[in-house]
Amino acid sequence: KVTGDGEEKYLIATSEMPIAAYHRGKWFTELKEPLKYAGMSSCFRKEAGAHGRDTLGIFRVHQFDKLEQFLVCSPREEESWRHLEEMIRTSEEFCESLGLPYRTINICSGALNNAAAKKYDVEAWFPASGAFRELVSCSNCTDYQARGVNCRFGPNLRNVSANNVKEYCHMLNGTLCAITRTMCCICENYQTEEGVVIPDVLRPYMMGLEMLKFADNVPSAEETEPK
Repeated sequence: KVTGDGEEKYLIATSEMPIAAYHRGKWFTELKEPLKYAGMSSCFRKEAGAHGRDTLGIFRVHQFDKLEQFLVCSPREEESWRHLEEMIRTSEEFCESLGLPYRTINICSGALNNAAAKKYDVEAWFPASGAFRELVSCSNCTDYQARGVNCRFGPNLRNVSANNVKEYCHMLNGTLCAITRTMCCICENYQTEEGVVIPDVLRPYMMGLEMLKFADNVPSAEETEPK
């Protein structure tokens, strides 16, 4: 929360928030196809590091850029559950394209937040840590977020009978790429004695470079300290 000049503003934790808010007060009489969004934004988190963990480097920081998947669909016929599987598969394919070793975890209900009815995490292997660490989260929030922004579904009838139940759209969200974490994972998995090998899929965007070589004669921390 940021205050000043008589206004209150908020720094978003993920682009999921403004995309959900974009549908505030909307009423869809039908959704033959889901509404799919890709949100690219800077994300802001209150704490860099979790209770003393991950305080070094850029794995967990106050501000980072992230590409987010967001989807709005009909609440009927188990549609949102099918889209959740498609969404997590998209994230898996992204990791595969970079050649990153990963595993997909179905988060147990006791570890879910209030919004998510089901959540998958994609954890990539970090050799330096000797552990799998989270790169991606994909959640089906069903109608939890839609209720908050009053995003309705079904016939737009003001005088409905008592037998008709209010319906709300289902909303899903999922990380595609958190830039800093993905960079950390690439550096650890592609590091050699000479430098960091660039994944094949990224080379067209790196002016044909195949490796980022380590610099020679880099000054030590003691040498760079002001005297």
